[in-house]
Amino acid sequence: MRIAIASDHAAIEMKAALAEHLRLAGHDVLDLGPQGVDPVDYPDYGYKLADAIAAGDAAMGVAICGSGIGISIAVNRNPAARAALVSEPLSARLAREHNDANVIAMGARLIGIAMAKECVEAFIATPFGGDRHLRRVEKLSHPHFTKEPA
Repeated sequence: MRIAIASDHAAIEMKAALAEHLRLAGHDVLDLGPQGVDPVDYPDYGYKLADAIAAGDAAMGVAICGSGIGISIAVNRNPAARAALVSEPLSARLAREHNDANVIAMGARLIGIAMAKECVEAFIATPFGGDRHLRRVEKLSHPHFTKEPA
């Protein structure tokens, strides 16, 4: 599977470790940067990652910044991307199973590399549950179709 990965300067070390981990697991990794520790703006990299998902350049994405919050907000600006901020494997699994998330977001200053690897593994290994979740997931990309409950 082709997986895009992007971060900000606060998450360079985690990005490199996760990219290597994914490659060793047999995935094709599209590293969208940055490549150095000079300060960068996380929205720029979140937008790049979301664009790669929307264009079909990657099936899934990994977005990382200091907290994971800012980059996940940036990714979610694109209706083709569904980023879930997670900090442990159960949330990563549920993000895929219930929400069909195609991007996992994490905070490099909040979780360690070992936990991030476990989250990514759970995320990638979990299929979307479909069925009752499908209607809800479709509303995420098409909010104008959402109706108030009766």
